[in-house]
Amino acid sequence: MESGTSRGTEVGTSPSRTAGNRVTEHADAGRVPLAVVAVDRDGLVSHWSTGARRLFGVSRRDAVGHPAVDLLPVSGVLPEEDETALYGAHAAYDGLGPDLESSLDGRLSYPAAGRARLTVPGREHEADHEGGQGRCRVDVLWWAYPLVGPGRERLLVLAADAGAMRHTDDRVAVERIAPAFALHTDFPGAEELARRLPEILPSMSVDEGARVVAQILELGYPVMEFSQNDRVPVTPDWGVPRRAGRKARRERAAGAAAPGPPLPRDALDALDTYGAEDEGEDLEYVAVRERLEFLNEVSGRIGTSLDLARTVLEVSRAVVPRFTDVAGTYLREQVVAGEGFPDGVPDTTTMWHRVALEHTDEPGRWDDVVPVGEAMPFPAHTPFFQCMTTGEPVLVPRISERMGHMIAAQFEKRDIRPLITHRSMLVVPLKARNVVLGFMVLLRHPERVEFNDMDRVTGAELAARAGLVLDNARMYTYQESVAETLQDSMLPQIAPRMAGCDIATRYLPGTLLGRVGGDWFDSVKLPGSRTALVVGDVMGHGLNSAAMMGQLRTAVQTMAALDLPPAQLLRNLDDLAQRLGEHYLATCLYAIYDPIAGELHIANAGHIPPVLVRAANGHSDLLDLPTGAPIGVGGVPFETVRVPVATGDRLVMCTDGLVEVRGEDIGVGLATLCESAAHPAASMDDACDTIIRALNTRGGRKDDVALLMARLNGIEPEDIAEWRLTSDPAEAGRARAAVREQLHDWDLQRLADPAELMAGELVANAVRHTHSRRVELRLVRGDTLLCEVADDDHTLPTLLSAGQGDEFGRGLRVVSTLAREWGASRTSGGKTVWFELTLPRH
Repeated sequence: MESGTSRGTEVGTSPSRTAGNRVTEHADAGRVPLAVVAVDRDGLVSHWSTGARRLFGVSRRDAVGHPAVDLLPVSGVLPEEDETALYGAHAAYDGLGPDLESSLDGRLSYPAAGRARLTVPGREHEADHEGGQGRCRVDVLWWAYPLVGPGRERLLVLAADAGAMRHTDDRVAVERIAPAFALHTDFPGAEELARRLPEILPSMSVDEGARVVAQILELGYPVMEFSQNDRVPVTPDWGVPRRAGRKARRERAAGAAAPGPPLPRDALDALDTYGAEDEGEDLEYVAVRERLEFLNEVSGRIGTSLDLARTVLEVSRAVVPRFTDVAGTYLREQVVAGEGFPDGVPDTTTMWHRVALEHTDEPGRWDDVVPVGEAMPFPAHTPFFQCMTTGEPVLVPRISERMGHMIAAQFEKRDIRPLITHRSMLVVPLKARNVVLGFMVLLRHPERVEFNDMDRVTGAELAARAGLVLDNARMYTYQESVAETLQDSMLPQIAPRMAGCDIATRYLPGTLLGRVGGDWFDSVKLPGSRTALVVGDVMGHGLNSAAMMGQLRTAVQTMAALDLPPAQLLRNLDDLAQRLGEHYLATCLYAIYDPIAGELHIANAGHIPPVLVRAANGHSDLLDLPTGAPIGVGGVPFETVRVPVATGDRLVMCTDGLVEVRGEDIGVGLATLCESAAHPAASMDDACDTIIRALNTRGGRKDDVALLMARLNGIEPEDIAEWRLTSDPAEAGRARAAVREQLHDWDLQRLADPAELMAGELVANAVRHTHSRRVELRLVRGDTLLCEVADDDHTLPTLLSAGQGDEFGRGLRVVSTLAREWGASRTSGGKTVWFELTLPRH
């Protein structure tokens, strides 16, 4: 219930019975502006509305915090009041019925009402001047409600100017005006009162507002008696008064924006249109400022984060219930999915997702009919389509039965008409950079004043601000999705078990730099049951570093497949980085683990050294490696170091982002890394988490982190079988027999048939292409059955299509069909062709 001067807005007509029992209709029941005042338990004014300032001629600053007895004509209900002093300024007369007199005992338990003639300042334009310039007499009707509960407010006072009602027309003569209470009556404006009270008393919470409304409805609502038989409720006036001319209107409206953003030109034009009936009148300055304050308040409540879902909820909740009773938000399907969409206006095939719905109705009323998350298109004849194609607000003062039926046709098997018919609707576009991202459907209850042109302008400005916030959130979500996709695509999905070792990894993006970075780790399967382990760090951050990281990682995988020694691989990688550009700098640690020989071969290119945790005693040490220069420097040699390892030892490789903290010596971080790596853990994942917790809680980390841990399990001698074969073609038969016998010894008879067939084909090919008498066959039993055939020919075999008359080309086709996995790799002495079979479950 906001107060303002009335323009005679009618709320209905009421019958008036004359002496001849004839019922006539009159239109004098206009909405009456109310003054709203709250008095606390100390008798001081705690709230003084704009209507109170206009009615009593006292500003808010001069009223709030001052004794209510000095300001209000509320007889008998104010604490410790001196009625003699009070009625020196306020002359009371008529209007109190006998039922109310008992309540005026100084301890108000029931509502009270009264009427008083006031002498107030600042009302020179009113009639009935008295007592000098600048003062006038005002006929005031008042109602006082006692308030109980936890709040400080003790009394709520409503007051109205009775002079506005003292007039006659051609049909009804006002005989008498008297205040009274309609006790325990079904108040048709109860819902509006409940919605508006937080605006009347902004300091009240929602719970406090609901408490006050409940008490008002229980005690009764104020009425005015126009005749002997007809009583009309006093209801709030929401009309906007006008005063000055067009020029003054623009000047004052524009000035009302300070210190907030300037009033949009559309709003100024709307002020002109709204006031065009009379150049001598203008929209009230306070009304314009209140709208701007509302926009500023909403702007401060939305955009607190760049999360799209949270932003949508903030926008919806900012307008309910102050501006509207229902707010439904729809976004383009691509916006919700974080994708781009084509240029141009939407069409009837565009899908719109309902992403939020806020309302003041009873809980659950809207949920089943218009659930959040539903996607649907809108036909061209709907106001929603008009809004999203034109990019302009669409105002429907009242949704008619016909329009309600038309809108409800879009909701299959659900009748939405009871929810929308006879409500006022405003559809505003959510757009940014001339692109419509979505729209909001705003609905007001039928009892509430319908949307007007000023609301349309306010809604458009609100939607424009919300659209920019949503677009920022959309772009951030889109870019974050692109960055995550890029980073995830570049980080490999490493198998937890390789030949002779278990592997666990962790990747942590920089805390302030998003997910995109240049840190990486990798593992590559090599011939001879060996595994290559890699950790690298491209200098810098962002997309450029991530792109360079992807190129270097691909190069490492390619060169690792050639079975190059670690030092030679880093040498080739350094040459590649120099060819790619002068800004390509990276550190890299490359290790090859041979589980059969029980050793590591490691080379370092400017990277921090790895940690080796010994299984025998639990000690952990940084491996002493030649540091080397970063990849891309050029002209610096790299050196491979051989490190013997035992079964159960763990190798920990990481990037410097884990151990390096600004302002702290890196030695501290390396010492912490060694200590945490040696900590016992139930699993590899637990061991990685222990390291992360120990090093990531120190604070100050800004860089990405890549961590790779490998437990070096080795392969036991009894799980390996080797044969040296000659170049005699008959060796293929010997190889098949040896494989069958070995698999029988290992209790793997189910694999004997495919294994001996494929081993014979590979040995036959090796015998045909070898340049010496050396052919080696090896079986390794681990997580899979691995068969390797090596010779001294460097030409890798290729899979061919063999015709019916072709003599060659069928061997690898058989292997490709029967094997779980197969491949061929060059070695320093020639090549190795291998295949794997899945072990049967016992």
